[in-house]
Amino acid sequence: MNDALATESKRAPRRKGAVGRLFVLELSGGRIHSMSTDGSDRSVIVSDCHLPDGIAVDAEANHIYWTNMGVPNLNDGSIERADLDGKNRRVIVPQGVTFTPKQIQLDKKNGKLYWCDREGMRVMRSNLDGSEIETLVEAGRGDADRRDQTRWCVGITIDPVRKQIYWTQKGPDNADQGRLFRAGIEIPEGETAASRSDIEVFFDHLPEPIDLELDLENRVLYWTDRGDPPRGNTVNRASIEAKPQAPEILLAHLMEGIGIALDVPGDRMFVTDFAGSIYSARLDGSEERNLLFAQGNLTGIAYAEI
Repeated sequence: MNDALATESKRAPRRKGAVGRLFVLELSGGRIHSMSTDGSDRSVIVSDCHLPDGIAVDAEANHIYWTNMGVPNLNDGSIERADLDGKNRRVIVPQGVTFTPKQIQLDKKNGKLYWCDREGMRVMRSNLDGSEIETLVEAGRGDADRRDQTRWCVGITIDPVRKQIYWTQKGPDNADQGRLFRAGIEIPEGETAASRSDIEVFFDHLPEPIDLELDLENRVLYWTDRGDPPRGNTVNRASIEAKPQAPEILLAHLMEGIGIALDVPGDRMFVTDFAGSIYSARLDGSEERNLLFAQGNLTGIAYAEI
C-alpha cells in the first residue's frame, strides 16, 4: 500500500437508522435497478432509459438523477430525475443541450449537478432542476476534434472542500493515452472553458480511465479503468494530497470496469463492469465479492443510505 494510504482510514459515522441501497444502471436493458448491498431485494424502478450511463442519489430529497447517453452521433443525450421509487420522472436537461452525458455527480450543499459530456468534449454543470447550464471545461469543438478520443470527457468527481473538479479523458480503446485531470470548480477570471490555465494533468498514460469517486474524509481518489491488463480492467486509487508516482491497483480482472461507488463509513466499495457483474470489496481492495454476474451491460452505480 502507498505510504500516504497506510494509516487507518478516518470514517464518518453512519446516519442512525439508515439502510444502504445500491442503484445500478443497465445500459443494455435501459433500466435502473434498486437493491440491497448484497445484491438481494432487487427491483426495476425505471425502464425505457435511452442508454443510461451515470447516476447520483439525493436521499434527503428522495431523488435520483441519471444521464442518458443517447446515440453518440445524434447529439440526443439528456438528464432525468425521478423519486427513489422511480415515480415522478421528468427530463431536466433535454436532448440537444448535452451531447453524450456520462458520469454525473451531485453537490447537494451548493445545489449543483456536474457531469462529463463525452462526444461534446466538455465538463458541464447545472442547478438541480437543470437550469443555468454551464460549460466548465471545453476540450474540443466540432466534428474534427470529436474524432480525437483523447478529448472525450468521461468520468467526474468534485472536491467541494478545495473547490476542485477531477475528470477523465479516456483516449482510444486500450491505447494507454488516458488521462486524469484536475482544475478549479470555477473558471479563472478573464478565461474561458476552452482557454483556462489552471488545468493540471493528475495522471497520464493510463490504459482507459472511466468513472471516478472521491473519499473526502481521507482525501483519496478512486477510479475504474476498462483498458487492457495488467493496469486496465482494474480499480485504482491515489492520495490527492501526496500524489504517488503511480496509482495503487486495488481490484483486477474486471471485464471492462465502469461504475464505482464508495461507502466510506462502511469501509467498502461497489463496482460494475460491462460484462454485467457487481462487485463489493473493502476500500483497500480486500474481501472482494462478486455479488451478481451476467446482468446485462452495466454502467453507473450509486450507493445511498435510505
